Amino acid sequence: MAKNNQATSFDDMEQALKTLQASKDKWVATGIDERIIILDEIMRDFVPVLERWVEVSIEAKGIPKNTFGEAEEWAYLAIIYGILGSLRQSLVDIGKYGNPQIVGQAALRPSGQVVAKVFPRTRTESMMFSGLTEEVWMEPGVSIEETLQTQAQTYKDKHTQGAVNAILGAGNVSALPVSDVLYKLFIANHVAILKPNPVNAYIGPLIEEGLQTLINKDFLRIVYGGAIEGLYLCNHPLVDEIHITGSDKTFEAIVFGSGTEGAKNKAEKRPLVSKPVTGELGCVNPVIIVPGPWNEDDIRKQAVKLMTWLSINSGCNCLTPRVLVQHKSWTQRETLVKAICDVMAKLETRTAYYPGTKEKHAEFVSAHPDARQFGDSGHGHLPWTFITNVDPENANDICFNTEVFCSLYTETALEAPSIPEFIDRAVDFANETLWGTLTVSIIIHPKSLLDPDVSASFERALANLRYGTICVNEWAGMAYFFGRTPWGGFPGHDIYDIQSGVGFVNNPLMFSKPQKSVIYSSFKKRTDPTLISFKHALEMQKGLTYYLASPSIWKLLGLVWTQFRG
Repeated sequence: MAKNNQATSFDDMEQALKTLQASKDKWVATGIDERIIILDEIMRDFVPVLERWVEVSIEAKGIPKNTFGEAEEWAYLAIIYGILGSLRQSLVDIGKYGNPQIVGQAALRPSGQVVAKVFPRTRTESMMFSGLTEEVWMEPGVSIEETLQTQAQTYKDKHTQGAVNAILGAGNVSALPVSDVLYKLFIANHVAILKPNPVNAYIGPLIEEGLQTLINKDFLRIVYGGAIEGLYLCNHPLVDEIHITGSDKTFEAIVFGSGTEGAKNKAEKRPLVSKPVTGELGCVNPVIIVPGPWNEDDIRKQAVKLMTWLSINSGCNCLTPRVLVQHKSWTQRETLVKAICDVMAKLETRTAYYPGTKEKHAEFVSAHPDARQFGDSGHGHLPWTFITNVDPENANDICFNTEVFCSLYTETALEAPSIPEFIDRAVDFANETLWGTLTVSIIIHPKSLLDPDVSASFERALANLRYGTICVNEWAGMAYFFGRTPWGGFPGHDIYDIQSGVGFVNNPLMFSKPQKSVIYSSFKKRTDPTLISFKHALEMQKGLTYYLASPSIWKLLGLVWTQFRG
């Protein structure tokens, strides 16, 4: 291992790959019971790391202590423990029943598409996350029988071949490299060499501590470096497959090369890498706002919700909502815009820690000089920025075809003679105009669904939206938070039109042919610990992390008390 996160030498990477190649079949042969023991050891080994993990993260990102930003960093650790727990339960289920167990029975939609409910699984989850459910829709044509028979296929196939997977980790959220490693080992059945992104390579030594069991058994190696080291790994003959969490530009540079030569290779369909490459990439994620009988309190709370989604991690997430899609004739359209601006004006700005965010922000504001900006733009910060009334007919607008990794929202409005037709047009706009297929949210008042025509158009939207994750009254951060659903772009992309990527991660229920995940939540909650308005967010997320690491009734009661204090 390299010291002080210095670039790992080619000789050391070569040795690491030889070790992994020698161990890959041993990993495939590792039984269920031993894998459960390994997961238990990982859960134990992460505990001494937790405080230091958060400390280095908030220092690197310029986050003040005892703030909502610090709570976010604890939430990333809760994600890791949630995934570990889900994997462990799935392995126990495989040992007992042959399959990871879904919640209840798989069902059929009227179209015949199979739906499996995956959350909540326990009474505790139902109590802690009241009103939130998650389900996975399989690809059309897949039967219930096939869905169940093909779960956990790598654990059933006696001829599974070992493989070495090179993982190029994400630079924004510290949980992602860990979740990618866990997916590749425990679901894809690969051993892995992980190269953290240089942006958050500081977390690498702590990942090594938490995953030391896998390293000691020669199933994992962690190396360091930038683009040169990454290309070395990707092109090394001892690497069988590649996974990247990042941007489509980085993905294409790996597969085709960079610059003019890379563009030429892509146009001529001459990839430089022939081995399988999967990727979890970005998106211009829409939020479809369905008009309804919103009162003043609804407007205010939805504005806080929308700003929470934007503000998390300074807006540097692949799943951050980017484009609010409204009905042009809705009488409360401008009221909602004003309410969002009011929240922006009161919310403290955050450090623009991610490389390139200032330049990208300037590019958007240059294209839209009327952008509304709020807050401090000095001391390494960026203002909260809202570009409104973007012309939906201009498909070439930067707001629609470019992912912006910073504290910026855009808003557009569609003409439609009725609410059902607006929903249909919003679906077409999201599918055809906006770049990417990762996540989409729909905000809809429950009373709106009492109208049969609106309800029918809403159901059509769920069926027709071509996104890997669809959230109702929620954002996709909650889908990743639980790690229970498959995560990735909508199936069907290839390396020549990669958009939000190919393949899935997470997926602890080990479905072989998932199409999309659908998350349902309440329009308005009495108390919501995920919002920036929640005063005890840090206490909540830290407590949740320690509860997931080692559950007890006293920790659970503490969480319940914290949540309902509001």
